[in-house]
Amino acid sequence: MDAKREHVDVVVCGGGPVGLLLACELKLGGASVAVLERLTEIDTTIKAGAINSPSAEALYRRGFLTAISALQQQALERLKAFQGAAAKSPVKIPPKFAGHFAGIPLDADLLDADDPDFAGKGPADGLGLIGQAQLEELLAARAAELGVIIHRGTELTGYQQDADGVTVHTSGGSALRASWLVGCDGGRSLVRKLAGFEFPGTEPEITGHQALAEMTGTEDLEPGWHSTDTGVYAFGPMPGRILTVEFDGPPDDRRSPVTEAELTASIRRVTGADVTVTALRTATRFTDNARQATTYRKGRVLLAGDAAHVHSPFGGQGLNLGIGDAMNLGWKLAATIRGTAPAGLLDTYTSERHPIGAWVLDWTRAQIAVMRPEPQARALRAVVTDLIGTVTGTTHFVKKISGVQQRHDLPDASGHPLVGRSAPDLQLADGTRLADHLHTGRAVLLDLADSADLRKCAAGHDTDRLTVRTTPRACLPDPSCPELAALFVRPDGCVAWAADTDATDGLLEALTRWLGSPA
Repeated sequence: MDAKREHVDVVVCGGGPVGLLLACELKLGGASVAVLERLTEIDTTIKAGAINSPSAEALYRRGFLTAISALQQQALERLKAFQGAAAKSPVKIPPKFAGHFAGIPLDADLLDADDPDFAGKGPADGLGLIGQAQLEELLAARAAELGVIIHRGTELTGYQQDADGVTVHTSGGSALRASWLVGCDGGRSLVRKLAGFEFPGTEPEITGHQALAEMTGTEDLEPGWHSTDTGVYAFGPMPGRILTVEFDGPPDDRRSPVTEAELTASIRRVTGADVTVTALRTATRFTDNARQATTYRKGRVLLAGDAAHVHSPFGGQGLNLGIGDAMNLGWKLAATIRGTAPAGLLDTYTSERHPIGAWVLDWTRAQIAVMRPEPQARALRAVVTDLIGTVTGTTHFVKKISGVQQRHDLPDASGHPLVGRSAPDLQLADGTRLADHLHTGRAVLLDLADSADLRKCAAGHDTDRLTVRTTPRACLPDPSCPELAALFVRPDGCVAWAADTDATDGLLEALTRWLGSPA
């Protein structure tokens, strides 16, 4: 690339799912974006195999419903085929994502589906079985449609930050000039290191392997998660997928390729089965290193995804945490670039996302404690297993792992219980749903009571920042708010104001807080 003459609003370092989604969000918000990605092709290494409820809602709200539904159906067909071929007894496929905690399965039959935290998700409900590589393909295609500049085979080698922007140097010897730089470049983030972000946390204790492989001797391996005297392993849910965890410290070498002999030895140590790996399709090592940046912004440099927080992969929280970062940051940074952002808007990125990241780190640390092979941990595991085997226990763990309880502590004059929560996907009388009005990345104000006062209050913001929609609802899928009359939803799908009557108390304050002063 000839980047010497290239000037963009934002350089995103890292073209994985988080970097690509952030680039799409910035582009929807009116910013110009260039993505630097060191790989020349999409990484097909086996990583996250599912997304949680906030991630599914985010993709649904941006128009990906048909695509992710098709991907999930393909995953279910592969799961059925594997279970039929590998299981000694049939394994029931749960009707919705249930997951596991420390390898202890969460039985969907014990889930209290009537719990109000599960309400209001609309067609995104139950979508989850989508692999990271497939998601990256979707987002790369959308980024190209939106005109995002993607420089593959190009690495960031350094940068200088000044009062007006950032000059980014690349492996090709050229430089880009941008107003902002966002590091989405993974757990070993060079952006984070060069900027001097503090990155405290806990040291790793485990060596994990995950692979898609061709193997012999697997007839003694049962599908699912299993705890042994020497560690933990998981077999399936797709043909050739194997995961092992050993509690003998971190690997000596994280960078060299995993070999057939290395993976064979780990499988035999953990499972006791005479398995031989004959070929590797993809393979990776991992640890439980758990660290989080103390802030996600230093001047004109920001972090998102694994660059901001690292942890073990158990529970599949890493990809989902990064998707949430991108959705939260994208519209705020774009508004800052446009000059419409109110004072302090960009600082709410750290204040809203950091607590969720801290919770995820502790969630993964707790799983390591329960997975250890020593007697004390096994006793604790038995207690946790008993708790999970109840309706209340399963429902609690699923609500945590699925993300349906996530909310932000937002300033709110209305006092409405929806504020800070993900917006319920209202069915509207005109045949649309709330998610249909969020495809463009703009905030939405739903006037469900045909209130002239509400529309007058919002008139100064009804520009390229806000869509005002007046239509009755056909039904309200959230039983906790049966009388909803109006709803203000931020571009990321978070409720910023709500009312059960046609009163507008606090609406102008909320609009100004999140969208800036009226035009």
